[in-house]
Amino acid sequence: MPIPPKLKTMKNTTSVLIAVVAIPILFSCSKSNKGSVLPNDGQLHGVSPASKWVLPKPPGMVFIPSGTFHMGPSDEDINYAYTAKNKQVSISGFWMDATEITNNEYRQFTNWVRDSIAAKEMGFVKQGKDGNEQIDWKKATTIKWGDKATLEKIDKLIFTPDNRIFNKKELDPSKLVFHSETFDYKEAARRENAGVQRSKFIVKKDIVCYPDSLCWVRDFSYSYNEPMAKKYYSHPAFGNYPVVGVTWKQATAFCEWRTHYLNSFLDSKKRATESDFRLPTEAQWEYAARGGRSQSPYPWGGPYLRNKKGCLLANFKPGRGNYPEDGGFYTVRADAYWPNDFGLYNMAGNVAEWTSSLYYEGGYNFQHDMNPDIRWNAKDFDPPRMKRKVTRGGSWKDVGYFLQTSTRNYEYQDTSKSYIGFRCVIDLPPAMKQRGK
Repeated sequence: MPIPPKLKTMKNTTSVLIAVVAIPILFSCSKSNKGSVLPNDGQLHGVSPASKWVLPKPPGMVFIPSGTFHMGPSDEDINYAYTAKNKQVSISGFWMDATEITNNEYRQFTNWVRDSIAAKEMGFVKQGKDGNEQIDWKKATTIKWGDKATLEKIDKLIFTPDNRIFNKKELDPSKLVFHSETFDYKEAARRENAGVQRSKFIVKKDIVCYPDSLCWVRDFSYSYNEPMAKKYYSHPAFGNYPVVGVTWKQATAFCEWRTHYLNSFLDSKKRATESDFRLPTEAQWEYAARGGRSQSPYPWGGPYLRNKKGCLLANFKPGRGNYPEDGGFYTVRADAYWPNDFGLYNMAGNVAEWTSSLYYEGGYNFQHDMNPDIRWNAKDFDPPRMKRKVTRGGSWKDVGYFLQTSTRNYEYQDTSKSYIGFRCVIDLPPAMKQRGK
């Protein structure tokens, strides 16, 4: 049965976020730790890039220490697919969400997008110190969403009259668009691009961020799942359940927003900004899922899906389809069941999880043995084969084979499923990693 310990929480702040390319500016606003004025004695003293660096443990995340493990099957390749050749690789330390991103956590993202668009429509903007127009979040947080006058001012976000049911004014999810601006480091690092202007590698795009609730109906033919489509994301009973119905693009947009959300707060406190939140690579995910058990098929060890008392250890499809036997019919709370030895919940079952890696059958044969990864920034016009992203962990609707830490699967980056979610990782400076705080 699921064991629900206290779920991670995220402090709700109202800091301003601006979608900018996050490249450290090493030559401005520099101060040493001992003050802004260096002794004029002709000696080398060094200059710190920022005056303060204090970052506590990221809420809801656990530290995954550096280590080496055997990536690939820990048991027989029953499919004889040969898509995961066993090899030894080394992984540097990182922080990872203890649970999958929940509906409540993802709702903080969609609400921020909603509020930012509404604030612009209502004129709640101000001029920032850099001369650019910014949202006045003190006013934006006072928006009364049920007020008739407010709905008239944000008519752009409301369903048109012909799309309303009983003429009820509701927000149109397709209007909740997140503006993304990222820098393509991989392309910029190519030797032939040396000296090319930075603007050539800035990628700008708009992403509809609201989850696709209709996936609950679309994913299963001749199956009655409308209650989940209607209430899974919107009802408070499912607040601590993993978010689903998000594409790979939406998951990466969430990571980008989360990065700016943190760094804008650090900027406001004149503190050093931090690394980007992102999806884990396939190798990072498998290393974390194993929890230090290099040759075990499941996060809890194995080789069985039940403990000594006969209780199932994850949320999946037992036997020939006894879905409720493990304690959950569809998904369960993101912190259900026992965590693995790293403190990560549901690294097997519940929902499969997006990774940042491209799915390529023979990828293990040529990947580096140090933080291995294969990435491809697929464009909309690329063939479907180039849009395959690795998913890991298996889900509530999968049989036990897909729960194994080494089992590879994939889904297309622009599709959403009722059984795929995600969690984030962040690379923090080595000094913090070594302390393990």
